[in-house]
Amino acid sequence: MDLSAVRSEREKWMTWKNIAPLRCALASLPQLKSTVVLGDTVALSSEEALDLVELERVARLMMPWRKGPFDLFGLFIDTEWKSDQKYNFLRPHFNLLNKKVADIGCNNGYYMFRFLEDSPAKVVGFDPSALFKSQFDLINHFVQSDIVYELLGVEHLPFYEEKFDVIFCLGVLYHRSDPVAMLKALYAGLEKEGELYLDTFIIEGDEPYALCPSEGYSKITNIYFVPTLKALEHWCIRAGFKSFEVLGTVVTTSDEQRKTSWIESQSLEDFLDPDDNSKTVEGYPAPVRGYVRLKKG
Repeated sequence: MDLSAVRSEREKWMTWKNIAPLRCALASLPQLKSTVVLGDTVALSSEEALDLVELERVARLMMPWRKGPFDLFGLFIDTEWKSDQKYNFLRPHFNLLNKKVADIGCNNGYYMFRFLEDSPAKVVGFDPSALFKSQFDLINHFVQSDIVYELLGVEHLPFYEEKFDVIFCLGVLYHRSDPVAMLKALYAGLEKEGELYLDTFIIEGDEPYALCPSEGYSKITNIYFVPTLKALEHWCIRAGFKSFEVLGTVVTTSDEQRKTSWIESQSLEDFLDPDDNSKTVEGYPAPVRGYVRLKKG
């Protein structure tokens, strides 16, 4: 596959009529000497003056903001997800020092900015979204990191110009109609001794089976399979992985995912049965995430 042709075609996405105004607004922002604090909130500060009203106008053009939070010189972007909870859950389990790291489905880059705390050799994000790329570019306009953001999907990973020591794929697998094929693509993107950190919706059970929603799950229409951990393990074995380690399971709560003024759309509270929060509005088990570490071996 010729990725240069794919990149060239996808760069045109930035000229779409709904994206072009965002790019123009972004280009109008000044450059500042910024101090970056990479904690639970990715925070920026500067001794130079900045028009926060204009900055907020530009940031709100790019809604919805799903992953974060961010503090841009005093402008707090209260994202739908408190992504620090997932990151802090995973952080004790990985070592990124001098590693080549990829984030597949990187959204606006929150996790990639957090990766910089651990001094990786290189960070590359994959996400075919012109909107999320614009959000990333807004943050990185001030951070000025060397993070590479590719408008590519997981299907391009086997053809990418380099392999990675560590890959993160958080909250993507259930969006794919062929999860084993996706896992094979992730496997192909790793160096020989590489590691994959994966999270996906799971259901309880000791047998290798999966829930197959007929029309949607938690009002998300592109959810195809919600496996038991045993089924997920079998998928990973089919994809070639030799090591499958469960790091934990976490129930999604409104403390982690909720509606804010930065999304102006529904969130977890609207996805659950109002009379029984252990179920989705469709009657399926409420969202639980399984976190696993896979090794190529």
